[in-house]
Amino acid sequence: MLNTTFEPLTALPLRRAIVLLVCGKAEVVHGDSAGMVLHSAAASVEVPSVIRLSNFVRVPYRGRVPLTRAALMLRDNYRCVYCGARAETIDHVVPRSRGGPHTWENCVACCTKCNHRKADKTLSELGWRLPVAPHAPRGRHWRLLAGLSETDPLWLPYLGEPAA
Repeated sequence: MLNTTFEPLTALPLRRAIVLLVCGKAEVVHGDSAGMVLHSAAASVEVPSVIRLSNFVRVPYRGRVPLTRAALMLRDNYRCVYCGARAETIDHVVPRSRGGPHTWENCVACCTKCNHRKADKTLSELGWRLPVAPHAPRGRHWRLLAGLSETDPLWLPYLGEPAA
């Protein structure tokens, strides 16, 4: 769902999107790629993939994106930051056992092999280096993407700046 200004707000269930369309509170920007149409006794509604609100909704607070497993994996593109293999776990750069915080700047996506090899050691003890310093993701669309398991390709033009 987009704001009147085409700013991404949230992903919502199909039922809620249809209610907004029928009540005249939103319009279809992109229909479903399958071209499905819902029919009732009095009307037909195109199944939407992207809708835009008719009235502007002010979003009062845009704090930091919460650190979740899904959001961290998305930030690091599901790749181990140490070897580039498929990431399955989360690693703390400075281990929690050594006082490392559970923050965006201290957590990275990691494969099981590298996570086991690193254990509770620091990078300097192993002679490893991070290619890029981890940081909190920026951008208006991160709250939307962090909670989703799958993104519709039709949404990409509306998500604004690139992820991370």
